[in-house]
Amino acid sequence: MSAVPDNAVQETEDFDWTQMLDDYDYARPQRGEVREGVVMKIEESGILVSIGTKREGIIPIADVRATGDEVLSNLKVGDRIQVYVQDPENRQGDLVLSLTMVQVARDWEEAARLSAEGGIVQGQVIGYNKGGLLVQFNRIRGFVPASQVAQLHGRTAAEERQQALQRMVGQTIPLKVIEVDRDRNRLVLSERSATQEWRKAQKQRLLTELQPGDILTGRVNQLTNFGAFIDLGGADGLAHISELSWQRVNHPREVLSPGQEVRVMVVEIDAERERIGLSLRRLQPNPWDTIDQRYSLGQLVSGPVTNVAPFGAFVQIEEAVEGLIHASELDADPQAQPRDLLQPGQIITARIISLDKQRQRMGLSLRHNGADESGATETPETPVE
Repeated sequence: MSAVPDNAVQETEDFDWTQMLDDYDYARPQRGEVREGVVMKIEESGILVSIGTKREGIIPIADVRATGDEVLSNLKVGDRIQVYVQDPENRQGDLVLSLTMVQVARDWEEAARLSAEGGIVQGQVIGYNKGGLLVQFNRIRGFVPASQVAQLHGRTAAEERQQALQRMVGQTIPLKVIEVDRDRNRLVLSERSATQEWRKAQKQRLLTELQPGDILTGRVNQLTNFGAFIDLGGADGLAHISELSWQRVNHPREVLSPGQEVRVMVVEIDAERERIGLSLRRLQPNPWDTIDQRYSLGQLVSGPVTNVAPFGAFVQIEEAVEGLIHASELDADPQAQPRDLLQPGQIITARIISLDKQRQRMGLSLRHNGADESGATETPETPVE
């Protein structure tokens, strides 16, 4: 065996082992890093973990318990775990690690991914302030400015806005990430953008899946002069005023109110124009289907005048059934206008002179009804045999 040269021994004695360890520890832990470690010891004060550096780090027992009792009870020496570098060196010179912050770091990564990809998530409203809503995004607290709250708009009064925000506490709402700044612990989200995109996606789905004849439950969203917009769960369908009831409807508010839940039938799908036609009346019995079982030609009927037009007057015989007295059947001066003889709301008695079940039309006459001008009915003469 050859002897070690004296100069080699001298070089070894002069070598700075501390420097060598520092050089070996090339990947010194940095605050905010997530590393893989090995559990070395479990103590009452915390968990000792080796992350490949010259000293072991410690996870305070309070941090471990914050992850749940199940994690602590299942943890054992030799387990490989992901840890977050919370403090590379505290005042006592300890390397402080965290288990809970690993999840928080992953949540920030998830937020950044959603921001880049434009994804939508569900978040619970946990509070509010003058500026908007506080929401929980996994383990991060996010903020939704009032301008990004779907039900608010620029003209909403301050007091009304605060009441609306307060009512949303506890609700789970769709959210889209619009700003991520981990260094400033700032996460900004938008309900308005998420709702718009979600509704757009839902509408496309409904336009693809729905078929005429489908029966759905929806909620009245808006009333207009020409009909009612009904929310089908992400997309609005239109129930035209003529499809609200079998009886005459002058304005949708006569039969519906905003927020009301209703059952509707799909009557039309126009994918190109992105329109869904709905009907309420087709889920109701049509009185004209059995009209000939209740009325016949020559029968005297009574009811209020509902509308007077230049060509005649409409009389309501029963709910959703109206008859028309043509101007020529008013038994008066041919030069007189119907509005000079009859007024809406006036109760009259008339005789049925035509009945068309298919076209849903009933013709009435005052000329041969055996009634005087006041509407009092006389006993009709017995026809000569």
